[in-house]
Amino acid sequence: MPLPALIIHGGAGAREGVHTTFRRYADSLDVIVESAWAVLRAEGAQAAVMRALRDLEDDPVFNAGLGSRLQADGAARMSAALMDGATGRFAGVINVENIRHPIDVALSLHGSDHAVLAGDQASRHAREVLGFEAFDPVTEHRREEHARSAAGRSGTVGAVAVDEAGHLWVGTSTGGVGYETPGRVSDSATVAGNYASSAVGVSCTGIGEQIVDHAAAARVVLRVEDGATLDEAVARTIAEADARELEYGLIALDAAGHAVAARTRDVTTLYCIRDTAGRRGFLD
Repeated sequence: MPLPALIIHGGAGAREGVHTTFRRYADSLDVIVESAWAVLRAEGAQAAVMRALRDLEDDPVFNAGLGSRLQADGAARMSAALMDGATGRFAGVINVENIRHPIDVALSLHGSDHAVLAGDQASRHAREVLGFEAFDPVTEHRREEHARSAAGRSGTVGAVAVDEAGHLWVGTSTGGVGYETPGRVSDSATVAGNYASSAVGVSCTGIGEQIVDHAAAARVVLRVEDGATLDEAVARTIAEADARELEYGLIALDAAGHAVAARTRDVTTLYCIRDTAGRRGFLD
């Protein structure tokens, strides 16, 4: 029987020009992973991933939900996605505005005939169909950052969970790189950045265009499906990315509860793992 396990991430911090310490990130991740762990034990993998992502979106230290970076025109446009490893169903939302939890909009689309919505239509769906109240996710820090025309290099949150039944879910949410061209599409709401099967789930963070170029999450999952161990699949994918001088990190979890966090050179993946052996993170 697989062990329940959970891994979350708060972005690829070394490329951020971070406005706070790594300890601040680690402390937030510790609290969030413990909350999601309790949900995992009681309610299963989907509920745990949703709890982790909502909490990550609510913490302004992370670039998702509240505290999302601003695009060049001063608007916060957010993207998020979920995938159920058992069914292979993916759902996502791209460039949604004025929403507290983009991941909730993605969840509402899961299993529907039209599982990915973008832009104004995604925002209208959230308010007019789902009844979500308008919410301003822009913090003073992000306004000051935008005034300096400051662009980031990365910044995403993600979670992968497997429950005692062996059911895997993965989710990813982002506010984008900052000061990007309005309408730019990140990797987070694509299978390049967020992908799962019944064997493994992967969430990526880093330079979205490079993650898409490398099809990073799908690449790891397909290698495991083809017979590689999770460690082998991740190591080979990261080695290829380093050879191409790509910049990204990822978290991955297999159906046996084995968790892996990895990164290319010059990137720090801000992650935290929780399983029956305890909690450990990127500063340990």
